[in-house]
Amino acid sequence: MTCPLCTGACADADLGPLLNLDLAWLWSALAAVADRRGDPTLTEGPAVTVTIPASPAQRAAAAGLISGRPLAPGQRRRIDLGELTAVLAARGPALTPGAVAAHASGRRLADKARARAAQEHSVERLRAQLEADAADLPRHVRALVDPETVFARLRSAGWIARILNVPDPAALLGAALQVVGRLPEPGDRIDRRVLVPGDPHALDTGMLPALVLALTGNSATAPRSGWAHLGVDCDDLLGGLIITGVAPCGWQVPPGATFTLPPRELTRIVWTPPPAAGVWVFVTENPSVLAAASAQALAGDAATTPRVVCTAGTPSQVECAAIGALSDAGWRVAVRADFDPAGLAHMRALLAAAPAALPWRMGAGDYLTVATEGTLDLHLEEADAPWDPHLAAAMSAHSAHAYEEDLLPILLADIAAGTPDPPPTAPA
Repeated sequence: MTCPLCTGACADADLGPLLNLDLAWLWSALAAVADRRGDPTLTEGPAVTVTIPASPAQRAAAAGLISGRPLAPGQRRRIDLGELTAVLAARGPALTPGAVAAHASGRRLADKARARAAQEHSVERLRAQLEADAADLPRHVRALVDPETVFARLRSAGWIARILNVPDPAALLGAALQVVGRLPEPGDRIDRRVLVPGDPHALDTGMLPALVLALTGNSATAPRSGWAHLGVDCDDLLGGLIITGVAPCGWQVPPGATFTLPPRELTRIVWTPPPAAGVWVFVTENPSVLAAASAQALAGDAATTPRVVCTAGTPSQVECAAIGALSDAGWRVAVRADFDPAGLAHMRALLAAAPAALPWRMGAGDYLTVATEGTLDLHLEEADAPWDPHLAAAMSAHSAHAYEEDLLPILLADIAAGTPDPPPTAPA
């Protein structure tokens, strides 16, 4: 049976005299060098410098192993590894300084260095696989997966470590690149369920779809938006907008009813026009705002029927376009989200799709009415909230998020009145 400490170098060796406690200092020093160099044998390489101990017994024990003049306390002596290996051969034909140091320490040497080397070897295998497989991708997606750029992005985002932690890293990366190879050409679209033949749900959740988005540079956005950017349509029956007070043309919706329009219905939506000019629709991020507005109306506390559209989180491109279509139908649109980086991105997407919309209670003054002093490391720039030049600075200064629920009484008053009041003025 192979020795677990030195992989067999101790076979037929007489280790007893070498493992004398008075030699522990020497083997400890050599073990440290082996770990540092990543060399578990220490049969060659630069000489090792040790400090001679003060104990006469310790010096005497080492006298036969360290050649040269007599050992003096505190002296720095260089040990030639080749010479020491030759001396140890008298105790065992395959014995090495590293093997003796491993037995004296009771552990394998250079494990961390071996692990690092093995890790780097695995990383290089992934890099080589990425380069080889990317070269075989269709021309229209090859630009998305430049191996050098993609590998650097995956490594900086922690994806390389995640891939190496799965049972078969090569299979995962290969599967993700196969999906990339099936992406449609610009201008075309494809159903996500056909990207993995024989498994329509392979890209619903998990590592594979996340890795595809990471490979193509689309992992920073919401998954649905990332797929949409690649020309891939997700399940068009789940998600969508939660609505009360407005409806598509031709729909008969009971007054005050709340319903969900899935992405399939939003793709080419045409909204019923408003009952009169200047009627507002309020767009909110959190279902709690819509629920509270509906409850307020049912209790008879609202002067008008609440007209609220809820994105239930960050909206997809289809959802943003549907909100933009409200303006095209003649509605006045007020949009808002949470005061956090995701909410600011949400607002930018909505305003890009509906440029006529009004940012509703989304100014610095609104934020400051509810903000607390926090400890978040917010590095926001003015461009993160282009509708208010003071908002990003206010959020960075307070180091805190604020949420729609914090403003709920004010938001409900606006919805009940049917018009968004002008936002508070930001302090100078």
